[in-house]
Amino acid sequence: MVEAIRFTGDAVELIDQRLLPARETWVRCEDAAQTAAAIRDMVVRGAPAIGITAAYGLALAARRGDDLDAARRTLLAARPTAVNLRWAVERLAGLSPAQMVAEAQAMHAQDIAINRALGGHGADLLPAARHVYHHCNTGALASGGWGTALGIVRSIAERGQSIHVWVGETRPYLQGARLTAWELLKEDIPCTLVVEGVAASLMASGQVDAVLVGCDRVAANGDVANKIGTLGLAVLAKHYGVPFYVAMPTSTLDRDCPTGADIPIEERSAAEVVGYRDVRWAAEVPVFNPAFDVTPAALVTAWVTEFGPWRPPFPAVNPPFVASGGPTG
Repeated sequence: MVEAIRFTGDAVELIDQRLLPARETWVRCEDAAQTAAAIRDMVVRGAPAIGITAAYGLALAARRGDDLDAARRTLLAARPTAVNLRWAVERLAGLSPAQMVAEAQAMHAQDIAINRALGGHGADLLPAARHVYHHCNTGALASGGWGTALGIVRSIAERGQSIHVWVGETRPYLQGARLTAWELLKEDIPCTLVVEGVAASLMASGQVDAVLVGCDRVAANGDVANKIGTLGLAVLAKHYGVPFYVAMPTSTLDRDCPTGADIPIEERSAAEVVGYRDVRWAAEVPVFNPAFDVTPAALVTAWVTEFGPWRPPFPAVNPPFVASGGPTG
């Protein structure tokens, strides 16, 4: 399985996702400022991975004796939409430096266990699925390991079932083309890369059995903030009668956020849209580049969690999670 985050004791090291698939290069972060910069600049991305990385960054600040309030503010400002970042930072509150390190490491290990459990529940929902459409990147690169929506695909393949993935390119940052396709290629899971404009034709011709997406934040009513383009896929899936599943580790459920209208949506640089490095292909016009959109709960077939499929109204309190892959009791 792909490894994206590793902790060395005096640094958190991150595979530089900006350079994939051409080069596998690691970035070393030794304090909160460097960690926040890596999150902001997309060295690491994906809600669970951002949370784990931020936890390590805060633990490093504590070990160094840095100002923890300043470190928290720096980390929390890195990316505003993914709720895991705030969740991870708050989880370390009030701990000693040694406890922070241990908690961050536990969070990392638990995320893998959660994703394995989620993947199994998702595989149970899709026993007959042969062709799934996947948006953005939700694999090991976007998490502590295994992945969320892509973890469901991994779990299906692990069971020996036939599965093929339509990989949405995911403009403008190309997370599907660069990252998801790379992960699936490494694990020999059949896939085909498509531009987002092909999704409607695929669904219309019956070539999609389910759409699988991740999430960066889910409001209390089930509205889903995820990579830009998710809403369009949900509308298409509803029209063509294709199940639309959101892989939702419960750490991404924001019970303090009533609806999707209350979720802050990050806007990113125009440079991501108009060209690449020193090549510009767009005309000199204004650019609107939101990183996420919000899909109404009514368009979601089910939210797949580590506890199994959920539908609103969600349980008031999450059941306890055990590393074996499910709730206690």
